[in-house]
This record gives sequence, structure tokens and C-alpha cells, in this order.
Amino acid sequence: LVFVMATFKPVNPKPFLTELTGTKVVVKLKWGMEYKGFLKSVDQYMNMQLTNVDEIIDDESKGGKIPKLLIRCNNVLYIRGAEGEVPATEMKVDGQ
Repeated sequence: LVFVMATFKPVNPKPFLTELTGTKVVVKLKWGMEYKGFLKSVDQYMNMQLTNVDEIIDDESKGGKIPKLLIRCNNVLYIRGAEGEVPATEMKVDGQ
């Protein structure tokens, strides 16, 4: 038997969030809710603005889209890219 341990590689959060800007992401909050939408912007405190957002609680979408959502950084458990989603070039908000 050969055991291969996955290594943890720390990521600098600021460049990581900058790279994710304009793409579809999943943000999980400390309280269990998940939000899936386009990361529109990140400020110097790493607060995030998402657009076209689905709220997911207990693996169930709550229906409807939230047009704009601001998430304060200290509520975030993790953020990741949403694999296999619509490319950022197709992002449209409020008819723009």
C-alpha cells in the first residue's frame, strides 16, 4: 500500500479574489448558507459584491435570483470558483 497525502498550499487571498473577479463563484458563510453568483468586485477589506445570485440552504436553492448582494468578509467560511458554469463573458446584470 502506498499512501499519498495531499499537501496544503496556502494561497494569498487578495490575488486569488482578484483572479476570481468576473467569474461565477460559490461563497459559503459560517452560518451554513451558500451563495452562487458572479463576483463583481472585492474591496480592500475583502468584502465581496456578487450579482445574479442563487441562495442555497441545505443543498436546496431558495428560488429566484438576488440581483445584487454584498457579503462582509468576516462572515465567509470559504469561496471557490463554480466549475462548469457559464463563462464570465456571458455575465449580464440589469440589462447591461
